[in-house]
Amino acid sequence: MKLTVIGGGGVRSMFLAKSLAQKAQELDIDKLYFMDTDPEKLRIYGAMAQKVAKLLAPRLLFTCTESAEEALDGADYVITTIREGGDRLRALDERAALDLGVLGQETTGAAGFSFAMRSVPALLEYCALAKKCSKPNVQIFNFTNPAGLVSQALWDAGYAFAHGICDAPSGMLNAFAKMLQAEPGRVRGELYGLNHLSFFSEVTLDGKNILPALIENDASYRQTDLRYFSKELLERKQFIPNEYLYYYFSSTSALKNILEAEETRGEQICRINRLMTAALRGKDIANDFEKCLKIFEHYYGLRENSYMASETGVSRETKWSFNPFDRDAGGYAGVALRYIEIVNSGKTDSMILCAPNKGAIPGLEDDDVIEATCDVTPDGPVPHRFERFDEDALELIRRVKYYERKAARAILDKNAADAADALALHPLVNDCDIAQKLTARFLEINGAYAEGWK
Repeated sequence: MKLTVIGGGGVRSMFLAKSLAQKAQELDIDKLYFMDTDPEKLRIYGAMAQKVAKLLAPRLLFTCTESAEEALDGADYVITTIREGGDRLRALDERAALDLGVLGQETTGAAGFSFAMRSVPALLEYCALAKKCSKPNVQIFNFTNPAGLVSQALWDAGYAFAHGICDAPSGMLNAFAKMLQAEPGRVRGELYGLNHLSFFSEVTLDGKNILPALIENDASYRQTDLRYFSKELLERKQFIPNEYLYYYFSSTSALKNILEAEETRGEQICRINRLMTAALRGKDIANDFEKCLKIFEHYYGLRENSYMASETGVSRETKWSFNPFDRDAGGYAGVALRYIEIVNSGKTDSMILCAPNKGAIPGLEDDDVIEATCDVTPDGPVPHRFERFDEDALELIRRVKYYERKAARAILDKNAADAADALALHPLVNDCDIAQKLTARFLEINGAYAEGWK
């Protein structure tokens, strides 16, 4: 089996390589291609990924390439994790929104639209190429943000073999498992909503619902991303929210905290990645891997411990390290591997991913892409039908989905007026004048990426 990663020169490439190599023999993956359009990043981070893969699976054929055609030729599965425009444009996107007084977070906030303006056209090209030269039944797992909006656009463009994936829901479940000292597979969840806007209605340990107990357990607010929410709120609502719902539930505080911070998250990531790449530039990755790994651990640890710190005022204080030989849950590679594992088993089983609604969430259209616990069947993923919804959560889901639907169409049609209308309906924008100004600014920031817009 050939598995390809588009965006294989990203700073998280080692994590992907580790997860994929650990499962390679079990899932019959014998060819692994990491493709990136940035030769320097591919030389550094692609080479670090290659080293990790060889340590874990010496017989695995691992190839780094700048050629999308070579990477996609004959591929069975593809993971897309690209950042068109790089970290610099992310920082500009977020600052443009903040300058107009609205949240600029790159997936949940208004800046996500600008990112999607770059992501969607690039992914459409990769999907078209995969359809042409990959295996006839190729499946694409898209981790490129904003995953919900991007997945909607790809579905609307006719690429039903592209599935949005995210490691936030599985990460939450794994955090609960760690807290309870249980194996990750024993903790499962029933989830409904949209990417970065989803709710667990049930979390089970060995089949028993433990969601109320998790909400009551004070350790949940210290050891998991429930740290961003008040216990009183969750006791009243009896759901467990995705951490990104902080931006909706506490939007005033989030905006205030970000404006008072020295850097936005985008500016912070841009600075850390620039310093890390400079420190690794010219190093002999293959023959001095341990020294390079120490450099990587230092800078990536800065990223991890500052996650959502500026926005929430809550920082992590974990000493971060990377051990290729430790077993882990696999992050977003683990989500893709779970899908492959189910397909290979020949049996129907469940997992969380983005898929068309098909009547699962009331008030949404059947072809609205949602994020939910799905059964993976021979005919593709089918979202579970839920018996209990929080009505307030449903109202927010419907509003944001309406924005995503209009935003996806505006990007596919390259229509600036429709883009402004979509942004005006985003709950974190909610202003027609600001939406017009945002659209104009995003077109300016994107430059050549916005060619053909009218």
